[in-house]
Amino acid sequence: MADITHTAVLGAGTIGASWAALFLASGRPVAVYDPAEGAQSTVQAYVDQAWETMSELGLTARGNRDRITFARSAREAVEGAGFIQENVPERLPVKHALFAEIEPVIAPDAIVASSASGLTLGQMQAGWQNPGRFILGHPFNPPHLIPLVEVMGNGLTDPDAVPAAEQFYKDTGKVTIRVKKEVPGHVANRLQAAVWREAIHLVQTGVASVGDVDKAMSAGPGLRWAAMGPTTLFSLGAGSGGLPAFCDHFADTFNGWWDDLGKPKLTPEISEMLAKGLASANGDTSMERLAALRDLKIVKMQVALASVKEDE
Repeated sequence: MADITHTAVLGAGTIGASWAALFLASGRPVAVYDPAEGAQSTVQAYVDQAWETMSELGLTARGNRDRITFARSAREAVEGAGFIQENVPERLPVKHALFAEIEPVIAPDAIVASSASGLTLGQMQAGWQNPGRFILGHPFNPPHLIPLVEVMGNGLTDPDAVPAAEQFYKDTGKVTIRVKKEVPGHVANRLQAAVWREAIHLVQTGVASVGDVDKAMSAGPGLRWAAMGPTTLFSLGAGSGGLPAFCDHFADTFNGWWDDLGKPKLTPEISEMLAKGLASANGDTSMERLAALRDLKIVKMQVALASVKEDE
């Protein structure tokens, strides 16, 4: 939204620093608050590193990475901001204390969006006297590369807050979905949790190695899901008959698979098994190298997808 000319980021760990980079890329100044020692240098280094990949995605045409300031308090950071992205630790007392601190000084029409993945909107709203301008704005990590934002309001939210947030996110290059009902983990995290649960089950029961299960996803369904969602893809799989024909043909097959899916728990033993399998699959490759390779692949896929015109 063009009328949101100033932003704030509260909490500048990996998620907050990524948001700060994206907001700067959109041409807006960003005020950052994080009480951690060395936060300023860490965030500036993150922005510099992210700028190159965002430029390749075409996100920095309006941007200026120097329009970042670091506030001494959350109250100072939010003064004059039209959009505030909150990313403090997911502990309700911490969030509620922050909301109590900033509520008296935020602009009446400012939007405060929380990046929370494990807390619900209702739980967090209890920290506000008036939660009308407070919404859920949950990203997928890292926010400056992955377009998705899950947006949610409820009966206590001002009617214009969610649409305004969606417009703002769209202006920064994001893709939003609207969460209509509170559930733990929202939407995307529940989807990936379901897939990972079965991935762990396949390894635990000796069906395949950690590396091969990962390959099965990245070289198989993962490629298709980057283009379209599973329901649309299954509909296409039935040809002219569409989804009704697919369901009619594969109902017994899927029902049988679902009945056979595992329900593992993340115990220390399972964690050790997965870590050993991952080390075997990746060899001597460092976590830093893997992260850089992940980001490079994401950028290349985004560029390729952006070049496809859906009306062609």
